[in-house]
Amino acid sequence: MKKIILTLVVACSMLSAFAQTAEEIVAKHITAIGGAENWKKVKSVVMEANIKAQGAEIKVTRTMVDKKAMRMDISVMGMDGYSIITNKEGWNFMPFAGQTKPEPMTADELKSSQDQLLVADEFLSYQDKGKKLEYIGKDDLEGTDCFKMKLTDKDGQETTFWLDATNYYILKSSAKIKADGKEVENSSTFSNYKKLDEGIVYPMSMGGDNGEIEITKVTINSTIDESIFVPKTK
Repeated sequence: MKKIILTLVVACSMLSAFAQTAEEIVAKHITAIGGAENWKKVKSVVMEANIKAQGAEIKVTRTMVDKKAMRMDISVMGMDGYSIITNKEGWNFMPFAGQTKPEPMTADELKSSQDQLLVADEFLSYQDKGKKLEYIGKDDLEGTDCFKMKLTDKDGQETTFWLDATNYYILKSSAKIKADGKEVENSSTFSNYKKLDEGIVYPMSMGGDNGEIEITKVTINSTIDESIFVPKTK
């Protein structure tokens, strides 16, 4: 009986340490990116960037109002398109992909895009959204020692993150999302972190399936005309 009790005590201690480890890693990550108080002050972000993909350079402007709406304007081959996401609806208008008018997102696309409405990364709000946090071990990411973390939402949607074990910045995220009725892997990388005047730290370089993104300008808390989050119809 004593051995059983001792085993249970040890097991509980290990589980407690495991849970604390996950929380400690996230706490250090939040401190590394400027702290929760500085991020709470961020209500809107306008990001200007260049994307290099398939030999072409694409200009992108991403305008976000926290937890409410996001618009991404894309200029390529002399044509202008956009993607709009709100907490209720979403649209895509990509003339360079053959679209002649804004088309509504499917329910699956809209649902999987809701985290794009957050101006900060998910670790600042995962508890409010009822997501489960797990530390799933150390991992090597192209020669960099990382903490591997997983967030799971109420619907079972999982997103895995790789955090640099030295500075606690996110280096990569990966999630399976539904698009056109199919489940696809969506991965992004993050680098070249810079501290902005507002005290927050932002990745100025990103990578993904659509190419390499170099951010040229980030504007915090400018006045946003929210009419831009409604698609124009002719």
